[in-house]
Amino acid sequence: MTNSASIFSGLPVTRREVLGVFAAAAVASAVPFPAFAQAAAPAANSATAQAIADHFSAVATMQGEFVQFGPRGEQTGGKFFIQRPGKLRFNYDDPSPMRVIADGRNVAIGNVKLKTWDLYPLSKTPLSLLLAPHIDLSAGMVKGVKEESDLTTISLGNNTVFGNSTITMMFDPKTYDLRQWTITDNQGKDTSVMIFNVKTGMAFEDRVFRVPYEDIKGTSANRD
Repeated sequence: MTNSASIFSGLPVTRREVLGVFAAAAVASAVPFPAFAQAAAPAANSATAQAIADHFSAVATMQGEFVQFGPRGEQTGGKFFIQRPGKLRFNYDDPSPMRVIADGRNVAIGNVKLKTWDLYPLSKTPLSLLLAPHIDLSAGMVKGVKEESDLTTISLGNNTVFGNSTITMMFDPKTYDLRQWTITDNQGKDTSVMIFNVKTGMAFEDRVFRVPYEDIKGTSANRD
């Protein structure tokens, strides 16, 4: 793995790039599919895709490091925590104060120093597919599958919830481990997250995924 100092060099991450990764579909009315999805074979014909979906769905908890690649060429990184169903936390490396927290109901994106947050219903973002109890390949969720020798790519979406938006997930074809995902914003720009040094099977304290609702005001997201 490349030295982290060189990986994370580049322009600083902004709230817009974070929104592009985690919640752009909550406000986008039409997001173009990745080009491969138009011509890819139906997922129902892919035993590999189903095996990957079953393997990924069986992983209840994950933690590791990430590198985020933004549409302007900027790179940043940090640590992530995932607990299925519905929970996620991204802590960006210093000096970035950005945090992303999903608590099973909402996705909060904010600046912990300024205590400013944006809140979105998890169900209105593509993250709901990444964090679902099971990846459903039979209910029209899959927009395309591409199998290569070094990567298997599955593009997921739900037109009734996300408009035309998708989340494109990339897996190791040998281990079936998740390696990267990409979300396209409402301007057609891609932001990708690559994960590494991943561990699974750990237990997290509840506070890891606690959304600071006391700092969030004037939002219509579901807090029940």
